[in-house]
Amino acid sequence: VGPVPVAIRAQDGRPTYSQLSAAKMPEFGPEPPPVADIARAFGLEAGDLMGGDFAPQAVSCGVPFLFAPLTSRAALARIRLDRDAWQRSLAGYWAPEVFLFSFEAERPTSDLRARMFAPRMGIAEDPATGSAAAALAGYLSARDLSPATHLHWVVEQGFEMGRPSILDVEADRQGGAVTAIRVGGASVLVTRGTLSLP
Repeated sequence: VGPVPVAIRAQDGRPTYSQLSAAKMPEFGPEPPPVADIARAFGLEAGDLMGGDFAPQAVSCGVPFLFAPLTSRAALARIRLDRDAWQRSLAGYWAPEVFLFSFEAERPTSDLRARMFAPRMGIAEDPATGSAAAALAGYLSARDLSPATHLHWVVEQGFEMGRPSILDVEADRQGGAVTAIRVGGASVLVTRGTLSLP
């Protein structure tokens, strides 16, 4: 998608928070597979997925994701990826990477709880997905009918993996259209390695 602006906040000379600005505004994908097929790919029932205004929809800010809101955090916890079912129904879709979420967050300061699965990329589950969070802003902004010009959500991800992550997601709107999206958070060192070349 080209250069991605990143703002870094520091305290006492040490970086404490970084925030990326999406290089592309949301693009909405084609009609997703049937709800029953999406549910089956994740070991869920069709009734576990929300409908109406919060039906599944694919959105991209550079990388396409299928967003599928669930009715409860308990349903989110029950997810078990069925690779064969995913292969049949989602592998060939415009957005085979799937971001499932619930508006029932665990932390009182969070707005939603999420899990992201990207088998095509070799990612069984990701604890924090900035590219998906950017596209999520497009999904949620399209459903926010308030006159607000600035929207903000706090996303919990990775909790079921034992790698809890918190992502701050912001969207600016003008005339009903999204004009800017930012995703940020703090980070910790997970691992370090050295590669020696001959």
